[in-house]
Amino acid sequence: MIKLEGISKSFKVPKRSNGLLQATKSLFYREHTIVEALNEISFAINPGEIVGYIGPNGAGKSTTIKIMSGILVPDGGTCSIMGFTPWKDRVEYVKNIGVVFGQRSQLWWDVPVIDSFELLKDIYKIPPQDYKTTLDLLIETLELKDIINAPVRQLSLGQRMRCEIAASLLHNPNILFLDEPTIGLDAVSKIAVRQFIKTINQEKGVTVVLTTHDMNDIEALANRVILIGKGSLLYDGKIEELRKRFGTHKTITADYRKNTNSFDIPGTTIIHWSPEHTVLSIDTEQTLTSDVITQLSKKVDLVDVTIESQPIEDIIVQLYKEFQI
Repeated sequence: MIKLEGISKSFKVPKRSNGLLQATKSLFYREHTIVEALNEISFAINPGEIVGYIGPNGAGKSTTIKIMSGILVPDGGTCSIMGFTPWKDRVEYVKNIGVVFGQRSQLWWDVPVIDSFELLKDIYKIPPQDYKTTLDLLIETLELKDIINAPVRQLSLGQRMRCEIAASLLHNPNILFLDEPTIGLDAVSKIAVRQFIKTINQEKGVTVVLTTHDMNDIEALANRVILIGKGSLLYDGKIEELRKRFGTHKTITADYRKNTNSFDIPGTTIIHWSPEHTVLSIDTEQTLTSDVITQLSKKVDLVDVTIESQPIEDIIVQLYKEFQI
């Protein structure tokens, strides 16, 4: 469905030193620096996938999304999405995609949300019955009933983002590009947005490409991640593979009846200890979790045990370190 081959993009950035002399000089002659945003990026995404497109700030994530959505034209390479070249076939192509930029809005600031929806209906030439059916579904699942008649400027960030996602889905696209869709949202709004993305993916088969710095979004939604750094593709694989590769450490938290004698269990590192509570770290490649639990039960009278895998953020940080980005 989505295939990029050798996509490259660079930008010319003005360069000027501080000072009045340099400012005057720049009026007549301006130096530029060439910044390579993307360097021969290639990957393919199958229909119905949810892919996390990750990387540090300035890695080229948004540039890639803008090329795939037809906003930017690359310097080189090819991009085929549903048989279209995005920047050449924009009129027909945009009917098949939805795009949400967390820091950009497609809603009109001073008019009610429903008026923006009506305008988008006309822009995309959505049949009235299809529009009504889709709108009713979006209002219900994204809980827009109480805010759809309010001007956009009166909405909170979380409310506006829910409306932005609804606006991008009014024409029933096959592909949804999400660039930082949960930026600045509270916990309740994030969960609502994540659940909705899961629903449209499972029920309608919408392909989702998600860029975000919130690794909880990636863990909750994606089963595959593509890592980009300094404009180059560094990793493309399943999250499970990352966990096997980097996530070998687990944390065991144990509560037990009061025990004043400290203890040591081979193969573990004590993070915290008290007479009624301890937190241990283990490397599952070296020590079995079950063996640690058995040793604990022999030393103390256990009340409760919790086992936690390494957070996805820590795994991604290790991946960044490996590629020195």
